[in-house]
Amino acid sequence: MYSFMIKIANLTKNYGPVTVLNIPELEIPAGESFGLVGNNGAGKTTMFRCILDLIRPDSGTVSSKEVNIAASRSWKTFTGSYLDDGFLIDFFTPEEYFTFVADVYGLKEGDLASFYSDFEEFFGNDILNKKKLIRDFSSGNRQRIGIAGALMPKPEVIVLDEPFNSLDPTTQIRIVHDLKTNQDTLKVLEEYFAA
Repeated sequence: MYSFMIKIANLTKNYGPVTVLNIPELEIPAGESFGLVGNNGAGKTTMFRCILDLIRPDSGTVSSKEVNIAASRSWKTFTGSYLDDGFLIDFFTPEEYFTFVADVYGLKEGDLASFYSDFEEFFGNDILNKKKLIRDFSSGNRQRIGIAGALMPKPEVIVLDEPFNSLDPTTQIRIVHDLKTNQDTLKVLEEYFAA
């Protein structure tokens, strides 16, 4: 059994002479929800990108379930994420996108049908069977598509960057409820706006 879901040690990232990330140590235990609050430019998204191996830090390590994310790809099988529209394939319909995500995670057709059933209320009448490309949806509906895709494989670790951007209050409440009640093993990293 692993002692920490996410462990960061001596993590730094510089852009030119500016240090945007300097985390000597951070340990997030299994089962914890963890939120970051800070001003724009404080390094929150940079940290998430390091956790997901989207950018390499200048020094330090990130481990997920004791797997060094820079040295192995195995952490990807238990991690879901949605940081921004760049995670979407905007020339797909939502159905094509969800099929793609299911294929990436090796899910079966029955898993996809179950996903649609589980997220029926979340999608309402706004997302599926519209014959629209993702790029043609509102920013709030694109956010819903991205978060749903991140939750599809029922990951043990989920990384969400500003998950409530462009979402109406009802959808925000639904996301919080789903994260707390329907994902028994879900560990959440959420970035919230700071005033």
